[in-house]
Amino acid sequence: MQRPSPWLMSVVLLLGIVLLREPRFAQAEDLFLRWLLDHSEAETHPPVALTVIEIARDSLVEPASAPGTPRLSAPAKRASAAAASPLEFALFLQAVIEFQPGVVAFENIVRWRDRDKDQEQVFLDQAMRVPKLLLASELSNTAELDEPWANILGFAQITGKRGDLATFSGMARQPNEDLRLISTAGFTNLPDEISSGIRVPLLFLYRGEVIPSFALQAIMLWLRITPAEVKIALGSHIELPQGRRIPVDSDGTLLVDPNASFHAHHLTLNELLFAAQQRDRGGTPSPQLTNIRGNLVLARLPDNPLSPPDPFTATIATIQGNKYLRRVSPIFDCAILLVVSASLGAAQRFDRADLVLGGIAFTAVYCLVALALIARFSVWLPALLPLGALWILIVAVVFLSRKTPEIAAASEPLAVPPSVA
Repeated sequence: MQRPSPWLMSVVLLLGIVLLREPRFAQAEDLFLRWLLDHSEAETHPPVALTVIEIARDSLVEPASAPGTPRLSAPAKRASAAAASPLEFALFLQAVIEFQPGVVAFENIVRWRDRDKDQEQVFLDQAMRVPKLLLASELSNTAELDEPWANILGFAQITGKRGDLATFSGMARQPNEDLRLISTAGFTNLPDEISSGIRVPLLFLYRGEVIPSFALQAIMLWLRITPAEVKIALGSHIELPQGRRIPVDSDGTLLVDPNASFHAHHLTLNELLFAAQQRDRGGTPSPQLTNIRGNLVLARLPDNPLSPPDPFTATIATIQGNKYLRRVSPIFDCAILLVVSASLGAAQRFDRADLVLGGIAFTAVYCLVALALIARFSVWLPALLPLGALWILIVAVVFLSRKTPEIAAASEPLAVPPSVA
């Protein structure tokens, strides 16, 4: 048996270490994780204390499901949602307050044109009846756009480096002053450098203070806790009262399964208004609406082109359900790397075609195991280092390794002795 070449083992080990430590390669792991989440069937979990109500102006005019009703095109829906008036939002608040929610949060910035001042007062009157109101706002990197907001409270108990947090110095968009006085700010910024479909920021750095994002602020209002009660270890966790711990990266983001949004209750504004009408007549509302009592209600405009994507529902549902994605220990990566390097000598004895086919089979089995683990235990296996190290080994054996002595001897021409006269 041929001993493995030391320099080939060094190549595999060094390239594996590069894959393990290079941040740009770490970003590629998110692509594999997103693929796992898109193709895995998560186990069913009990609903969380979150109700999402989608508001669109066309739903107030005619139910789309009515027989013979023509469906609006996508541009028409976006235009109608963008044109939703303060009066329509006031109708939503009037209906939802009847079911006594704990927190009402608006994912979109509630700010209208000057010509809607009269209707805005109607909305303000209804908003004053909400026990806890969370209104979206956007931070800016331009200090000149800043407007004073007295309710921005930072966290006091923080450990770790703050340099990786998204930094802001001003206010880009926010509700008017009357609404700010009766509500709490929730910042919906999703910076491209740290955010993605599976990573949602929970913390921002605003003028030297660490402040909560929209999703974390909603959880704090729902749990009735203040920033002074929160302990943050950047790169590790956010510790809340009642023994809750939220894992957080050094950049203040949380790894979120987008499928967690299905654990929340979803309603349309039509269903809410109909249920409120039935309640006034002495009818019994559906269990979904009965469960609103004390829950967190999130209102959003799904067809509004100015609306952010919908990571907040999944983030809030993840924290409420205490169901977080967990990566296997880095020891697993190191063990895989050592096993691949140690098996280099054995791999050199295989035929090249068999080696490539074996690599394809192992890759398929590895992906199936990864799908099963994330679906059942919310544990995800990395792909870049284990599979990358495997294919580095295969490429090294196929293209770079020398022939074994047996193969080399078999390939040499036989010497024919001279004939004796």
